[in-house]
Amino acid sequence: MGVFGRKKEAPPAQPAADGRTGSTAARSSDPRAGKGVPTPSRKQQEAARRRPLVPNDRVAAKAAERDARREEQARTRRALDTGDERYLPFRDKGPQKRFARDLVDARFSLGEYVMFAALAIVVLTLVVPVTSTGQLLVFGVFWLLVIAVAVDCFVLSRKLRRRLTEKFGTPERGVIWYGTMRALQFRRLRLPKPLVKRGGEVR
Repeated sequence: MGVFGRKKEAPPAQPAADGRTGSTAARSSDPRAGKGVPTPSRKQQEAARRRPLVPNDRVAAKAAERDARREEQARTRRALDTGDERYLPFRDKGPQKRFARDLVDARFSLGEYVMFAALAIVVLTLVVPVTSTGQLLVFGVFWLLVIAVAVDCFVLSRKLRRRLTEKFGTPERGVIWYGTMRALQFRRLRLPKPLVKRGGEVR
């Protein structure tokens, strides 16, 4: 009776199956976890939640840079009108260049009218017949004007060198050329704008 009446005990549950089931449940609870992908740690999940979808700092930095560039351009435009040395372009900065600008603006220069004279001569060449002596007269006047402008620029360069030497000792490189090229521009179109009157005294 004892041999035949003993019932077989059920085999204990294998812990490996429970462990496999728990791992599967953990992976299924994370929507980002896929087949063969390890479950992210808690720190990784918190970092992902804190990371913004749009890089706000980069957008804000670009906007700030754009505003700063716009403000700098506005300051430069105001400096070209007022002569504020702090915000002038590099090509116009320096006491010698300012002095050269004042010398040029205080005198009458033939070069500032050369463009208008050249335009008038072009119109005359279209009106006056080619075979007439008027064409020779027009071109003669044009070349006389060119020679007069060249002589005026030479005289101005000598004056600039003398006055700069008297005031600063040695003229900086490019200042005399800078002043001479300014003399070829129409007075109202010069930048920076003239700060002295024509015929005024420059010290």
